[in-house]
Amino acid sequence: MAEEIEKSVPAKESLMDKIAEKIHHHDSSSSSESEYEKPDSPSAVKAKIYRLFGREKPVHKVLGGGKPADVFLWRDKKLSAAVLGVATAIWVLFELVEYHLLSLLCHISILALGGLFLWSNVHTFINKSSPQIPEIHVPEEAFLVVASSLRNELNQAFVILRSIALGRDLKKFLMIVVGLWIISVVGNWCNFLTLVYICFVILHTVPMLYEKHEDKVDPLAEKAMKELQKQYVVFDEKVLSKIPIASLKAKAKLG
Repeated sequence: MAEEIEKSVPAKESLMDKIAEKIHHHDSSSSSESEYEKPDSPSAVKAKIYRLFGREKPVHKVLGGGKPADVFLWRDKKLSAAVLGVATAIWVLFELVEYHLLSLLCHISILALGGLFLWSNVHTFINKSSPQIPEIHVPEEAFLVVASSLRNELNQAFVILRSIALGRDLKKFLMIVVGLWIISVVGNWCNFLTLVYICFVILHTVPMLYEKHEDKVDPLAEKAMKELQKQYVVFDEKVLSKIPIASLKAKAKLG
């Protein structure tokens, strides 16, 4: 009996050792697999991806979302083509045919009112009752929302212009001067209507093409931005750093 007890004890001990060894081996293997197979977190992946202009939202959200973004990104191809066709027809009328805006508005009003007047009389003569023409009202809430958003944008623009006028941001000052100079050069090539039409066509083509090829465009944009930053550092060291802005500010404070 004692011999059987002595035999069973080492057998149990060896069985427990094997179980513990298997558990330890499983834990070590799972931990090593988790170390090697654990993917990067979404935040780390996002940090590695460069997006044009530092955007974090999709192109659809950047354009404001909703129906206007659908039109610019050609989500509704029929509507986008219709909007672009109307814009092209307006540009052809005013630029190529040299039609005047006031004449166009008057002629459209004459045709619309004449057609409605004739239709109302014919409808009254046939059906012995006046036609149902809907009343048109401009909603106050939508008008106030548009006016408020426009006011906010104007106030923000005035704040930026004031900070530039006070000499606080030389980089932004140079950017605006260069932008205005480019607009003036383009303005010498074409009139205001043609410039607006070109901008409208760009809005209908560039965002759509960028959304399709953003994985190819973003790396190129990243390289271009790095090169521009290098050139700006060189320009800052050779030109901007030699401008005595600090001394001028000190003199203005003393005065």
